[in-house]
Amino acid sequence: MTRPDITVGILALQGAFLEHKLHLQKAIGHASPGSSLDTTNFEIIEVRTPEQLASADALVIPGGESTAISLIAERTGLLEPLRQFVRVDRKPVWGTCAGLILLSDEASKAKKGGQELIGGLHVRCQRNHFGRQAESFECNLPLPFEGEEDHPFKAVFIRAPIVEKILTSADATADVTEGVVRAPKMDRELFDRTEIEVISSLPQTQGKEAGDIVAVRQGNIFGTSFHPELTPDVRLHAWWLRECVLGRSER
Repeated sequence: MTRPDITVGILALQGAFLEHKLHLQKAIGHASPGSSLDTTNFEIIEVRTPEQLASADALVIPGGESTAISLIAERTGLLEPLRQFVRVDRKPVWGTCAGLILLSDEASKAKKGGQELIGGLHVRCQRNHFGRQAESFECNLPLPFEGEEDHPFKAVFIRAPIVEKILTSADATADVTEGVVRAPKMDRELFDRTEIEVISSLPQTQGKEAGDIVAVRQGNIFGTSFHPELTPDVRLHAWWLRECVLGRSER
């Protein structure tokens, strides 16, 4: 068997991990002949153990229930390896919806007793910003697909979070306010001063929610509030593989 060039893991503890797996496979399978996606030998695996995580070069953390994912990760011995993967080893990782919450350094509207965060992304994420499942919606978003500005991405928001604040190094040492949980500090981790890039915000058509930040990138971490795996469009998966996984491995 040919050894893969890149192994992409999908955290498969709870949530829409199978949909992400299918989208990644489709993005690779439909790549233009001779492109970087076409010429790279990818392996897509489901991650449920520290050993499987250790074999991955990049990781997707899917949407689902962030509290459930963090509890299962803690009970299966995956939480600390995930923090090492993201914050110390700084391998490429993409979190969608619940995954964005878990990757955030802070989360507001946390449940009583809080929840464990992986951390690494220097933002405060507000859970369930848009309300209950009945307030779920779709909208067209501008995303970084060069040459395809006339073909916006239809994003699906289901009990979605938003990025409510981009944090500074001073925020990292300030007292935690009520209703906010913070990822724990780690040995050998320095505050990453890589600038946070806002990839997309809600458009004016969303009324009072217009301008809310729903996609960000910082170094090895990419986070989206919405569920790209619940649409037939695989452009964002292809972009992440090309720009965040292959692009980072080439540096």
